[in-house]
Amino acid sequence: MHEELIGRVVEVSIEEGQKVEKDQVIGRLDDSNYRAALEQARAQLAQAEANLNAAQIAFNDAKPIFQRNEQQMKAAVISAQVFDSARATYNAAEADLAVRTRGVALARAGLEVAQRNLDDTIVRAPFTGVVTVKAAQAGEIVSPSSAGGGYTRTGIGTIVDMNSLEVEVDVSENFINRVRPDQPATVKLNAYPDWEIPAHVIAIIPTADRSKATVKVRVGFQQGDPRVLPDMGARVSFLSDSTPKDANNATQKATAAVLIPSEAVQPNGDTGAVFIINGNNTVERRVVRLGARTSDGQLVLSGLPSGTRVASSNLSALSDGAKIHVVTQEADKQGEGS
Repeated sequence: MHEELIGRVVEVSIEEGQKVEKDQVIGRLDDSNYRAALEQARAQLAQAEANLNAAQIAFNDAKPIFQRNEQQMKAAVISAQVFDSARATYNAAEADLAVRTRGVALARAGLEVAQRNLDDTIVRAPFTGVVTVKAAQAGEIVSPSSAGGGYTRTGIGTIVDMNSLEVEVDVSENFINRVRPDQPATVKLNAYPDWEIPAHVIAIIPTADRSKATVKVRVGFQQGDPRVLPDMGARVSFLSDSTPKDANNATQKATAAVLIPSEAVQPNGDTGAVFIINGNNTVERRVVRLGARTSDGQLVLSGLPSGTRVASSNLSALSDGAKIHVVTQEADKQGEGS
């Protein structure tokens, strides 16, 4: 709908949750005033064209008279006064013709504007999507250029292109140097915590939030899914650069964030060290990137594949290659402690 068009709603043909196609009619505004304006514009164009026709006739009549007087002036048959009068009449006819021609062009432009305003009283869907908000009812006023109040609305409704949904996530300034465009990622929705959705970084917004010390990152889904809805809560895990964007689900799980016991980590800022237990009961020290620490344990963002066994006691006495005696604890779904 034209952003400056104001009108009373006479029909709303959408409901929340309804799928609509591009250019589908979703509402109509009262078009009586706009139809009258269109008829007025047509009449003005007809008048302008009639004026142009009269000016063209006057010019056609004045031109041969002027040309004849010009020849007679050269032959000294007529006086200069008679010639000047004929020339003035010709110049006036020529100027009037130019003005009337411009008048027709102006009237045609006015007719086009009136036609567009009338067309805009039929509100159409700008793209294919799903209606998420029905904002107006029949009888209310739509005024897109001003804030709605009382019986005034700023639009008919809200349509969302479900195939263009993306996640906006705030990333700490301490970690933003590890995020890049097209980097693979996984998204977990709060509504489906066990569902890891393949995704990738669309862009890093080049503006930081001072109050939160974060930078906003746009993350897109690899493919659409009807379970993904607007404004859902989500958690994003950025995968290592070595993980291809189109990796299968098993590979993504191996590089996604994992949760381990807090006592299994020797933290050092945003990184930390863990001791991985190898099959021959020796340990290997590995530096990992840390996320948030919760009551359930320490979140490891990268560097530790899911299912890896880690040592969780006497870390200060361990070193690379040290032989240990393993006492296996109950493993959670993300990793095991020993």
